Amino acid sequence: MIIGLDMGGTHVDAVLIDHGKIIKTSKIPTEPNNLLESVWKTLKPLIAGVKPDEIERVILSTTICTNAIVEEKTAPVGMIIESGPGLPCDFLACGQENIFTEGYIDHRGREVSPINSAEINRASNAFKDKNISACAVVGKFSVRNPDHEIKIYDMLKNDFSPVTLGHTVSGKLNFPRRVFTSYFNSAVYSTFSRFSNSIVYALKREKINAKLYVLKADGGTMGLESAEKFPVNTILSGPAASIMGGQAFFNTSKDGVFLDIGGTTTDIAFLADGVPLFEPLGIKIGEYPTLVRALYSVSMGLGGDSEVRVENGILHIGPYRKGSPMALGGPCPTPTDAMIAQGLLDIGSKEKAVDAMKDIAGPLDLNIQEAASLVLQTMANMIKEKVDKLLFEINSHPVYTVKELLYGKKINPEFVQVIGGPAKILAPILENSFKIPCFYPKFYEAANAVGAALAKTTAEITVFVDTAQGTLLVPEIGLCKKIERNYTLEDAKLLAVELLSKQLSILGAEAGEIQPEIVEESVFNIVRGFYTSGKNMRIRVQAKPGLLYEMWGDKDA
Repeated sequence: MIIGLDMGGTHVDAVLIDHGKIIKTSKIPTEPNNLLESVWKTLKPLIAGVKPDEIERVILSTTICTNAIVEEKTAPVGMIIESGPGLPCDFLACGQENIFTEGYIDHRGREVSPINSAEINRASNAFKDKNISACAVVGKFSVRNPDHEIKIYDMLKNDFSPVTLGHTVSGKLNFPRRVFTSYFNSAVYSTFSRFSNSIVYALKREKINAKLYVLKADGGTMGLESAEKFPVNTILSGPAASIMGGQAFFNTSKDGVFLDIGGTTTDIAFLADGVPLFEPLGIKIGEYPTLVRALYSVSMGLGGDSEVRVENGILHIGPYRKGSPMALGGPCPTPTDAMIAQGLLDIGSKEKAVDAMKDIAGPLDLNIQEAASLVLQTMANMIKEKVDKLLFEINSHPVYTVKELLYGKKINPEFVQVIGGPAKILAPILENSFKIPCFYPKFYEAANAVGAALAKTTAEITVFVDTAQGTLLVPEIGLCKKIERNYTLEDAKLLAVELLSKQLSILGAEAGEIQPEIVEESVFNIVRGFYTSGKNMRIRVQAKPGLLYEMWGDKDA
């Protein structure tokens, strides 16, 4: 059996799956100040009558790190940045304290200037003076030679935790993105650690000893131990769960739109020829571009519990959620109140929901039912307007999916799939706005938890080879070894596949999940004078997102 658990801003959704069949679902309001209790209440009804040893794995999707960043509740970080010559460094200053050091390693991985130990000691003292305990160390070409980062780590490790090293977060060469990714990893480290400890405690309390995984932004999973080391990869795992859940219920080769409408936000994603779009370089967190691999998704401040108001004779919805719907004792009208007033949803007090719609109907000179209909149609129109804007932006650039770059591709959606609490109610209204078929799966309320439960393990590594220097480096796993001058591209490719397979096993992948594929390979001659002195090679291999089981056919029009 598998448990999938998605912790959203409004609700915790959970699902129990046995060999691809959904046995139970559970939905509990999120208590932001007591996440342990939220998890506890969600698991309790889910596992009633189930033997703990029958549960094989538990997969979590969480917004805990995303929320910490949005709410500016991250830990202060001290940054040690080795930028070298040729690049202004002011724009790299993202930490609470930023120290730019003199050492330098060049693009071939050769040391040009050594570390200044006194400089690192001054940085350490500066961090301590400002009560900074989290650090990150990033060198421009550390993916070609991590020696400086490792030596600085050895100088800091006894006084600071965590100390994120730039070469470990990604093997890609984009230096500014690596700086910002390392910063965020250290900034959310303690937040995620507290959350993971709560989860482990909750499962132990129920005597569940199953393997524990966390969903990443790329739609794949990693073991909890890896997530604790690199929590930055869990940012945007919520939208990833929505996309994987949508795919679990719908097999298609067409272009489409995926919508996950929650209480606070609506997540929007797209399919190109049936495959989710992918962020080729990495997601942007706030103003900072990063190297965090992710499925393409955009959240808008519009959900079932969004504030509805009339200003100057115009109806507005969102972008903020001020509390529960008035039907459930909340402070202001919401789209959920509109659904209850129309008799489309049977929760809370219908009388209070009608009162909420009176607040909207009066200023617009409408009756209760007309006001409720206008709220829901406006909500659908706002989503359609946002989708159109995103499509214009997407179609103005090359289209990347999790499989490949689609040259000249323009996305033209032929359907909408919607999940989330209001999915069944809003599907016909969205269909009217989009003018294309709109579907919702059978388990639309728990589809995001299903997506988390069924996601396969993903990983990516990069192999750098320099036969002139006789070195081979895989920065993501800290491998550096000597090779012979006759080392070939085929040798490197075979090793890359072997290493990724081992890495996937470490991350918790079962044997049947491990399907590495090479997505980039290049080889260049290194010329000295008029002679070739060696070869420079780069191979990138990945395991792309996928599902353990599909539930195709479980959709309703």
